[in-house]
Amino acid sequence: MRILAIETSAKAASVAITDGEKIESFAFQNRGLTHSRTLMPMVRDALRNADLEIGDVDVIAAASGPGSFTGLRIGVAAAKGIAWSAQKPGIGVSTLEAMARVVAHIPGIVCCVMDARRGEYYNAIFESDGRELKRVCEDRAVPLDDLEQDLASNDRQITLVGDGAPSAFSGLKSKIPNIALAPPHLMHQSAIGVAFAASEAYQNKSQDSPHDLSSLNPVYIRRPQAERERLEREQAL
Repeated sequence: MRILAIETSAKAASVAITDGEKIESFAFQNRGLTHSRTLMPMVRDALRNADLEIGDVDVIAAASGPGSFTGLRIGVAAAKGIAWSAQKPGIGVSTLEAMARVVAHIPGIVCCVMDARRGEYYNAIFESDGRELKRVCEDRAVPLDDLEQDLASNDRQITLVGDGAPSAFSGLKSKIPNIALAPPHLMHQSAIGVAFAASEAYQNKSQDSPHDLSSLNPVYIRRPQAERERLEREQAL
């Protein structure tokens, strides 16, 4: 099964094409350029470099959140548009689970962290046996103190992955000695992880509606900042 995967949940953006467990093509940029400017050229180049047409792809996948609200909307809308126009199945996967997939070969605890601002991290925790992942908690937004409590009692190797990993590591390394950062080339969110997560999710999905795009919707976890600020003002009255 060939998957075209899109990742736009944070500052970095990427596109991957996989065939089973093989990576056929990969495009990545982390220069702060807007995803609306770079994403579709990356999709075009990923297909061209693999000598493929969109008709050769079986499934379109995207990281659906959590993450940057604008980034998620761009990636999900692009994936949905490509899937709809090509009459291909589309599927959205957790950004955090996709991050964990890339470091699933490291045994121990995989702790995915993205900067959610306002002193919180988008987070999910997984256990890895060096091959398979087992989810420990659902995707959430938590302060660093809560994350420390969840990790402190674990004596297994803990690997932090995600764009929030360096700052979380700085706050936790003196309190949790068995914690480490993922290798630099695996640190950022990646469409390769999206493809791996989508492969399993699609195989478990009902095939009654093969072109169903219902899972391709952004999952924000938190309210948009403007809405949170409005509610805070109303509560202060």
